[in-house]
Amino acid sequence: MASRSTPGYTCPTTLHLIGPQSWTEVPAVLGYDVSDPYAVRITFGDGTEGDEGICWLVARDLLQAGLERPAGEGDVRLWPSRSTGDVLFLHLRAPSGEALFEVSRAAVAGFLQLTEAAVPSGEESAVLSVDDELAALLSGGGADPGAR
Repeated sequence: MASRSTPGYTCPTTLHLIGPQSWTEVPAVLGYDVSDPYAVRITFGDGTEGDEGICWLVARDLLQAGLERPAGEGDVRLWPSRSTGDVLFLHLRAPSGEALFEVSRAAVAGFLQLTEAAVPSGEESAVLSVDDELAALLSGGGADPGAR
């Protein structure tokens, strides 16, 4: 079940870390914030107070593509299972190692639908105040660009 406390959504879920001989349940939270409309945060941990967990930023469009076909290169790759309809594989690679997870494809799809309600795909740039940010950058870091 997703919650909406800030402009965006969070959705607790469980990923299954695939090991050589078994798998381990890993609690995680999918997060979407309208102020960063291109990204979804996957925070590993149960989200309880004091458990900040480990956070990965994943492009929202990469998650969407991975629901239907293999997607991603390098550190983050996703693909749907060929044999089970509700399984999405998530492969993460970091300098310290790599991990392969299974996650519910339906849970990810449902979460992405909620993000679409907040910011439809293709309209992310409209949410960002790119012109304002650029003006602030060019003016020396936040001063009014029209003031001299």
